[in-house]
Amino acid sequence: MQHPQVKTQENVTVYKILVAISLIHLLNDSLQAVIPAAFPVLQQSMSLTYAQIGLLSFTLSMTSSVLQPVVGLYTDKRPTPRLLALGMMMSMIGMIGIALAPSYLLVIFAIFFVGLGSAVFHPEGSRVAYMASGGRRGFAQSIYQVGGNAGSAMAPLLTALLFVPFGQFGAIWCTGLALLAIPVCLYVARWYQGQLDAGLFRAKPKKTVASGTAEAANRRKIGFAIVLLVFLVFARSWTSSGFHNYYQFYLIHDYGISITNAQAYVFTLAVAIVVGTLVGGPLGDRVGRRNVLLVSLLGALPVTLLLPHVSLFWAYPLLFLLGVVLASSSAATVVYAQELLPGKVGVASGLIVGLAFGLGGIGSVVLGNLADWYGLKFVMWFCSLLPLLGFLAFLLPSDRKLREMVE
Repeated sequence: MQHPQVKTQENVTVYKILVAISLIHLLNDSLQAVIPAAFPVLQQSMSLTYAQIGLLSFTLSMTSSVLQPVVGLYTDKRPTPRLLALGMMMSMIGMIGIALAPSYLLVIFAIFFVGLGSAVFHPEGSRVAYMASGGRRGFAQSIYQVGGNAGSAMAPLLTALLFVPFGQFGAIWCTGLALLAIPVCLYVARWYQGQLDAGLFRAKPKKTVASGTAEAANRRKIGFAIVLLVFLVFARSWTSSGFHNYYQFYLIHDYGISITNAQAYVFTLAVAIVVGTLVGGPLGDRVGRRNVLLVSLLGALPVTLLLPHVSLFWAYPLLFLLGVVLASSSAATVVYAQELLPGKVGVASGLIVGLAFGLGGIGSVVLGNLADWYGLKFVMWFCSLLPLLGFLAFLLPSDRKLREMVE
């Protein structure tokens, strides 16, 4: 089989592959993100409580995330290009299940399949971006992740076009996105296999020349940094989840707007996340990834404090600003983790894109129960304070210190 004829030098950014993997990410995450965007429709059709909605989000987040480090650990040892297409096929099966499920439990099972497909796809998608980066890792990760965020931005539009007029069965039309993605997956997989056959882009751990004591101390520092980084992404995910999933309900109930109009605000936040992701990766390459993470969390604080109290007119620009600031650290944290764990691209990507983000899905359950018990205003107040945890980012090693630790 002939592999796509694109450049394979490790210092050359392979734009064709970056665009292709970003497109696949867009289509994959469109399927995943349409689920929370459709929560108001599912709530009405099945008479769900906020806690039940939280459980749906929890199922999607945990399935699509907890398995990612496991997949990454496996593919770090045995890179598997065919997982790109396999993950997409799993997500397509899940969307068919959502369209046809007659009960709440079967909806959960179908969502589980969508999450499983995402878990299979993402670690290898991050590896492809790493391989095609030509050393511009922040830039490449941004291009890859902006595809996923663009897919998330499409979800409210798909909800308004498919779920609102057709109800739950509207999910069947989303399977066309998977059918479009599979040929692109096969194209990227052929290039990926070609690089493996040529022996290129195999990330190797850097050898340390430090003494045993110094090496052990570095391992402890790296372990602490990984745990703290996962926690900070966890906190960022809780903040994003709160405003993405429940701000629309807050607007519907407190401002009296329709489900369709509420989708416009969700769309604004999703578009802003695309912009923030695109800007943040290259910015991290220039000014340092820890600095971007600090600004991302602490810069979001004044915005989150204002959002629950402004008029509908001011909600648009503030939501846009919130999305840009929060998402600016998205690519930077992935690359920071990859640098903490050299030679373990899949595990690092799985921990940050998958596990840390997905553990934030626990927030959906917690926030759903808080909304049932104390109301949506309390949930908005709680989410407004979460960016305060960004001060913990000062405990992370600077980018210069990190390079010294792993060399």
